[in-house]
Amino acid sequence: MKESDLYGPIKRFLESQRYEVKGEVKDCDVGAVRAGEPPVVVELKLTLTLDLVLQAVARLVMTPKVYLGVPRRCGPLTRRRRQILKLLRMLGLGLVTVEHLRRTVRVGDPNLGGTAMKLGIVTAYRQRAVAIGHFLQEQGPTKASAVAAATGDPQARAILSRDVYGWFERQSIGVYRLSPRGTEALVQWGVPRER
Repeated sequence: MKESDLYGPIKRFLESQRYEVKGEVKDCDVGAVRAGEPPVVVELKLTLTLDLVLQAVARLVMTPKVYLGVPRRCGPLTRRRRQILKLLRMLGLGLVTVEHLRRTVRVGDPNLGGTAMKLGIVTAYRQRAVAIGHFLQEQGPTKASAVAAATGDPQARAILSRDVYGWFERQSIGVYRLSPRGTEALVQWGVPRER
């Protein structure tokens, strides 16, 4: 079992309450918003620990709606449930427990909350770079201005010139192509994600 296994059930629960839910938002495992309300943050762990409580307390500067997300049958919670709930109430924290674990990933929300970030998370910047990479893969070397126009991304020129990930090569002034590293990255990051 992994922390990321908690994400799918919690996401579905929040979506059933009409929240828009994303994983790994501003270093939080789960972020959820609903019109006219403060955001909801959920920090995921496989067991309830002091570190988790401290992490959740630190999130209270972002929003008053902070929850701990743990499996329903995690050790401390089964042994001292009443005392733990009292403590969390006093700290202004909520608790969400998960009974059945099932891992899900959806297009438009490519990051699983609580995932180990060895390869990095899919940020808005990375999504843009992937879209640009796919365009260059299909079209070949192209002027940056044409890439920006075709992808509808006004930041395409900056992304190409900065080349943060090493995915692009400048062929001539203002003309870019996909690098070998970029070709490999497109395999790793899959199909273009929503912007």
